[in-house]
Amino acid sequence: MEPLCDNLKFIQNQFSESDKDFTRITEMVNKEKLVITPLAYIRGRSLSNIFFIVDEAQNLTPHEIKTIITRAGENCKIVFTGDIYQIDTPYLDSQSNGLSYLMDRIAQHPLYSHVPLVRGERSDLANLANELL
Repeated sequence: MEPLCDNLKFIQNQFSESDKDFTRITEMVNKEKLVITPLAYIRGRSLSNIFFIVDEAQNLTPHEIKTIITRAGENCKIVFTGDIYQIDTPYLDSQSNGLSYLMDRIAQHPLYSHVPLVRGERSDLANLANELL
């Protein structure tokens, strides 16, 4: 979960501590309007009226993807992010991972949308490594 916390801090640090956007992020975390939690705690839950972002979804299995989606209650939106070329789980590959499985299975459904991103946002060095290594 640390990468998510790192990114949230990165966003927050774009503002000064006295800025309302900086304090709003802190308030959202404190009031649990913005929650970062491990997927291990999702089983048995019903998630309604939320916008749910699942990061690094390329490292999930098809079963884990199904487990997440079947938790969706009323007014739940789920966004899966990931890069199938950055899989770091030894028993998954670019075709067997949950993100590819999801895209293959529901690509034509009206509830589904896919937005491919054409470049990374970390750095030029990270983009170079992704292309050449």
